[in-house]
Amino acid sequence: MTSIWKQPASVEILSEMHRNTVVEYLGIEFLEVGDDFIRGRIAVDHRTVQPMGVLQGGVSVVLAEALGSVGAALSVPSGVQIVGLDINANHLRGVNSGWVTGEARPLHLGRTTHVWEIKLRDERDRLVCVARLTVVVMQAAG
Repeated sequence: MTSIWKQPASVEILSEMHRNTVVEYLGIEFLEVGDDFIRGRIAVDHRTVQPMGVLQGGVSVVLAEALGSVGAALSVPSGVQIVGLDINANHLRGVNSGWVTGEARPLHLGRTTHVWEIKLRDERDRLVCVARLTVVVMQAAG
């Protein structure tokens, strides 16, 4: 398969671009950049759980948006930017320990919009959350 990336894409580049952001603060780790997907994970720990001790739903959305939006940003040429338009998430299973891994893949890479699907799974490969991110593609302000 031919890579969809129009910008340099690697785990190291993604990690560096997210220094001093919510991604770094929550401990999100980028794991793999494939030809048409980005994979990352987050620990279920004191930073990411809600009072009942399970992964907070908003944290799942942060992981999903981090993976999908960086995928969208890397799949457009220089001089083009993406801006989030909508994200929705269905929380399917609670997780109270371990890691949650997400994988973002494009459903639509259009001229003016992209739609990305992000699936989050627990360590037993059970689906935890399914999210869909829509972004607007536009010329960068200059």
